[in-house]
Amino acid sequence: MIIRLQEKYKTEVLPALTEEFGCANRLSAPRLEKIVVSMGLGRAVDDQACLEPAAAELALITGQKPVITRARKSVSNFKLRRGMNIGMKVTLRGGRMYEFLERLISLAIPRVKDFRGLAPGGFDGWGNYNMGLTEQTVFPEINPDKVKITQGMNIAIITTAGTDEQARRLLVLLGMPFRSTEQPGRT
Repeated sequence: MIIRLQEKYKTEVLPALTEEFGCANRLSAPRLEKIVVSMGLGRAVDDQACLEPAAAELALITGQKPVITRARKSVSNFKLRRGMNIGMKVTLRGGRMYEFLERLISLAIPRVKDFRGLAPGGFDGWGNYNMGLTEQTVFPEINPDKVKITQGMNIAIITTAGTDEQARRLLVLLGMPFRSTEQPGRT
């Protein structure tokens, strides 16, 4: 199975990055390492039954079974005890990672209401990008009529880039629609 985004990386993006950043070889050029998709389910403290439908939806979106995450320590103000199920995550690598990123860029992000580009401030200083979605229904795999509770998710794109500039360039060449840093109409 040929994944278009992975093929685009090999044929177009990789040669452009090696030339642009003066990399000694193809392996030293920035590349995607993994994508982590996570959901925090704070309501699971009161209702553990909400974990199952959320896990099924996350599995549908990513194509991989999620891992349930547990609380590391107790917090009495939140009625949270150590070891309680409070969320889930999926780590994507290889072909599934490129397939998910392609669906995110071409299908899910354009369906976000009032979308004006991804915030360029989501980089962490080490070449990784984090973004959040407010609801899971932007993915075409999810039927909005069957969703009882809308749930947001965090998507972390981990790269081998050493700087935010290199990671941003990698993601732009892959097709991520970042918002421009300058404001239109202002000087």
